[in-house]
Amino acid sequence: MTPSTDRIHRLLADGVRDRAYPGAVWAVGDATGTLDGGAVGVLDPARPGEAMRPDTLFDVASLTKILAVWSTVGTLWQDGLLPLDEPLGDFWPEVTGHPLGRATAHHLLTHTAGLPLRAQLKNRYGTDPAEIRAGVLHEALQRPPGEAVEYTDRAALVLGYLAEHLSEQPLDRLAETRIWQPLGMDATRFGPLPADRAALAAPTELDQDTGTHLKGTAHDFSARLLNGVCGIAGTFSTAADLARFLQYLLDPATAPGKPGFGPAWTQESLTVRTGTLEPARGLFWHPAPGASPAEDIWVHYGFTGTGLWVSPQLGTWAVLLTNKLYFTRDREPLTTLRNRFRELVFP
Repeated sequence: MTPSTDRIHRLLADGVRDRAYPGAVWAVGDATGTLDGGAVGVLDPARPGEAMRPDTLFDVASLTKILAVWSTVGTLWQDGLLPLDEPLGDFWPEVTGHPLGRATAHHLLTHTAGLPLRAQLKNRYGTDPAEIRAGVLHEALQRPPGEAVEYTDRAALVLGYLAEHLSEQPLDRLAETRIWQPLGMDATRFGPLPADRAALAAPTELDQDTGTHLKGTAHDFSARLLNGVCGIAGTFSTAADLARFLQYLLDPATAPGKPGFGPAWTQESLTVRTGTLEPARGLFWHPAPGASPAEDIWVHYGFTGTGLWVSPQLGTWAVLLTNKLYFTRDREPLTTLRNRFRELVFP
């Protein structure tokens, strides 16, 4: 065990001890593949004898925005089907004449479109997926596009709908055929998972309706409302699959197949695209907390306790997967731990 591995292991084991999460899986690597990694803790505190495993499936929550939306949007951009800076209403009939039609894909990818900040799908639009889609796409904006950086799940939901429109495929099929299969991400899929796969998943939040922790079903209510598939959340994956994804970002030649996006999209995205607005954003990625954009460490988090980091400049990537939502929605314990993890990986 190297000194760095030892420090990471102790950090993550301390998180288990302090009940920040039941267990965690981590991996660190470069363009050649995974260099280090491990697992700590248990899969489910109700079964303390069952250890967390490196191949555990996790509800990766908002990492769906990267794995299924950012990546597939990149394929459409590289195919010349998606102009980033044209108003959506100029090429998307569903939003023509509606407030959203004034925004661009660039606005959505930088969280500057002026969308309402909360999804609140059921409360606003009911439970029918078609009515939800129409409601989201025709909703009034909170502010003019380009005025402020305000993170909202709706940006990913809208981009998922846009990707479906431009590709004429549902988002899960689009992500599978254009991204996950070519990269060899065989364990990655939208939920709900079949029973045999759900048995390998880390449980998350307590479901008040059943009195049991969700396992193989997305914690995110919007994803469940939309039958498990949406741009906001709903994807399940493993550390090994996420390692393949991040390795590809550093060296496209490592992919066993040919994903639909390449280094041009990565370079376009891992750069500050919000000008003087704060906080700084790339395209769906953002500079790691505690690091300046010049340090070139980019991150995306998932609410269940997951995270991806990548630095083209340093040639390093990292994955941290936890099921912290089993215990609490409080962000602070994991926030502190994530920041320390990043410091150990990218000293």
